[in-house]
Amino acid sequence: MIQAAYIVPHPPLAVAPVGRGRERAIAATLESYKRVAEQIAALAPETIVIITPHSAMYTDYIHIPPGESASGSFSRFGAPETRFSAQNDIALLNEACRLAETRGIPAGKEGAREKEMDHGAMVPLYFINSKYKDYKLARFSISMLSPETHYQFGVCLRDAAANINRRTVIVASGDLSHKLTEDGPYGFAPEGPLFDSEVTAAMKSADFGKFLEFDESFCAAAAECGLRSFIVMAGALDGQAVRTEFMSYEGPFGVGYALCGYTPVGPDETRRFTREAGDAYVILSRRALEAYVRAGKKIKPPEGLSEMKTARAGVFVSLKKFGQLRGCIGTISPCYASIAQEIIENAIAAGTKDPRFPAVDEHELEDLTYSVDVLSPAEPISGSWELDVKKYGVIVSSGFRRGLLLPNLEGVDTIDEQVSIALRKAGIAPGESYKLERFEVVRHK
Repeated sequence: MIQAAYIVPHPPLAVAPVGRGRERAIAATLESYKRVAEQIAALAPETIVIITPHSAMYTDYIHIPPGESASGSFSRFGAPETRFSAQNDIALLNEACRLAETRGIPAGKEGAREKEMDHGAMVPLYFINSKYKDYKLARFSISMLSPETHYQFGVCLRDAAANINRRTVIVASGDLSHKLTEDGPYGFAPEGPLFDSEVTAAMKSADFGKFLEFDESFCAAAAECGLRSFIVMAGALDGQAVRTEFMSYEGPFGVGYALCGYTPVGPDETRRFTREAGDAYVILSRRALEAYVRAGKKIKPPEGLSEMKTARAGVFVSLKKFGQLRGCIGTISPCYASIAQEIIENAIAAGTKDPRFPAVDEHELEDLTYSVDVLSPAEPISGSWELDVKKYGVIVSSGFRRGLLLPNLEGVDTIDEQVSIALRKAGIAPGESYKLERFEVVRHK
């Protein structure tokens, strides 16, 4: 049973014998760590699982440190007297290995290189041990395998704890961007503050699906280290309603430190992040596709959606699976009696009639994220200079051929790219004449 989960940073200077006073610059982080330790002590877990990016890390294998016990010290950071030791939860480690093998996830205890605990594990333990020590430890590394694989490994951890009836707390250890300031040890990159802003927003809303959608090149430019740890934690909370407590964020040394806690709760207390994420538009699109795939039924718009049931507009519904497009179908102008009905019809079509993809299977439904774009009426324009790829979508037409591209799409950065893609979708060849229209959207996600 997962009792709680925490995202925490691991700056060695947060440990007083290492920081020697410098830790006072991250007072908010220290106070939040104290709160985390107190909460864990109150839960009294049998096992603490720590996911760390600084243990043995392989390209294609998630390493699980072996052995009956684990120990380490901060000697490499000038504080050899600050030491740790803990008994490993062999039963949990073995069950996680077994489940990973049966599910085709490359993970196990082979390839151990470092005997001592790394600071990604020891910094959290420094604070936890100040309040609570009656636990066994289970450490897990990360790898260069896909975010999806790490998420599924987190599901293995959840199931392993349930299978052996172990009260467990998950600690996802990881710093955010290392490129927040020019005078920091790693310099500055504009992606750094942007990454921290987006990932902390996802933490606050328990929008764990967002963790899977970050572009790898963006993460590399931001020089983050914790995202895959957070994704494993998200997998361990798969399908579980959670109460979120975002505790603090700061980055005075040019590195982002965030602490956030998640407590599993009953489904009536908060939304399920996988099934009920988003506003009413997104929830309706999800329910429409799930009902159709599972039972072949078209749902009716629920009561209480007056705006969606009285207004009419074109609507596009987009599906993504682990950050990749899985279907997108829409209407340029309204075809049905209401926006609500437009959403229902287009959600079903996006999952079952997009010619670029096979129809969505029932087993995929849990992995889908949805967005709903409600279109304003299109207006003719005299040329592409009246477009803005972030603000306006574009419609190109020549005779009966029409192509549309939504605004503010990832990877579409210029007007020329936007128009070129729309022309290809319409089947309009280079050199042919065409008309241009633009429209705005309200995006729900």
